[in-house]
Amino acid sequence: MPASELSVEDIAARLSAAGLTARVKQHVHHTSIEAEVPDDFPADAWREVLEVVARADRFGLSASNVNGRVLWAAVGKAVPATGDVRGPGHQR
Repeated sequence: MPASELSVEDIAARLSAAGLTARVKQHVHHTSIEAEVPDDFPADAWREVLEVVARADRFGLSASNVNGRVLWAAVGKAVPATGDVRGPGHQR
């Protein structure tokens, strides 16, 4: 299993252990982990949760009246180590 997948699984598991329900979504170049943060989420749990998402390549918190607070993290997918990574027509 690539390191990026292990990181995603670890982040999702640790968010779940902190009491949040993590959702993992696959995208072309990255995998995202999202979790809704309830208004009554304990203040002392924020430090642990922020340490968890800080392990990702990018992270943030979206807050709106429609969706509430959503904590998110993104982990980039591994780039192929061999093969034509420059695309068709650009071979040496």
